Amino acid sequence: MQKLKENMLKHEANLSIYATRDEDAIRLKDETEDIRTSFFRDIDRIIYSYAFNRYMKKTQVFSGTFNDHVTKRMQHVLYVSKIARTIGRALSLNEDLIEAASLGHDLGHTPYGHFGESVLNEISLSVGEGYFNHNIMSVRLLKDLENKGAGLNITLQVMDAIMCHNGEFVSGKYTPKKKTIEDFLWEYNNSYHDKKVTKGLIPMTMEGCVVRISDIIAYLGKDIEDACMLKKFKKSEIPKEITEILGTTNKSIVNTIIMDIIENSLDKPYIMLSDQVYKAILALKKFNYDHIYSLAMSTTEQEQVKNKFHVLFNTYLADLKNKTQESLIYLHFLNYKNNDYINNTSNNRKVIDFIAGMTDDYFNECFDRLKI
Repeated sequence: MQKLKENMLKHEANLSIYATRDEDAIRLKDETEDIRTSFFRDIDRIIYSYAFNRYMKKTQVFSGTFNDHVTKRMQHVLYVSKIARTIGRALSLNEDLIEAASLGHDLGHTPYGHFGESVLNEISLSVGEGYFNHNIMSVRLLKDLENKGAGLNITLQVMDAIMCHNGEFVSGKYTPKKKTIEDFLWEYNNSYHDKKVTKGLIPMTMEGCVVRISDIIAYLGKDIEDACMLKKFKKSEIPKEITEILGTTNKSIVNTIIMDIIENSLDKPYIMLSDQVYKAILALKKFNYDHIYSLAMSTTEQEQVKNKFHVLFNTYLADLKNKTQESLIYLHFLNYKNNDYINNTSNNRKVIDFIAGMTDDYFNECFDRLKI
């Protein structure tokens, strides 16, 4: 057994001095390890989770499109994983930690992507459950919901990278911030009540920093290709000052940013972009927002989806109050949870947890079954 474990750890001999090693792995609950390294084990736990399975039918940007080539959430997390591992290998970082965090970073996304997240956030605030953020929900799933409510006991470093991955906030330089278990839990718990905490999250590892920037790299060009495929606009509309630096295809955008990061971060205790590429990324993000994200759903579609969220929330809340055992929140959710979760979680939070985990198709089917 010892020989097998040593073989699994051979890759660590070539890691950078700034990389996270297996011996540094921290779990919130002690457990007996097997021949797999700690972060490798996290990969397995994440890909075999119920939440990972639901990626396949969750929206990335465009929902309800009659086109099988449009990116879904599953493809996005795989792109993040591949991009992040490419950077990680070039910088001699821990690829197992990178892969685990990449694959788990969007587990908490709601049906209908970021729009669904904004609606569930409104609902959560209105019932006193605090802010709803998909990155925090991803950690909640792994820590408190999977495995019947006992959680998967994922390492602190992986959960921290997932919590801090927020690709909405771009920086030209990412420097890891040392944390204890207490620091992580403070950030996690206070993210429900203080926006500044969520916006100020910084990964505790170099690997977490790589995942954070890779999330941005993965969606910038791919969202453009999806939008052009759906004839939302033409690539020729992208300003030349952006394309002259990053290129016009997803391939060129990804390659340009990856190479820029590697060149500026090799043998450094941080992940860094050149000023030129950083400014181009900011400009392209703004272009994408104006031409893709703000127009991904029509006002009518938004109102319809928002209404569905509110109707489902109120329906399932009433079902809990009335103990309607034939309700889907019992049949497909609470019947798979342990007594600790059932007895110590508010009804509002139970409904939020249930709806947050739904795929787009399941969400719509739940609404249709109400026959309103």
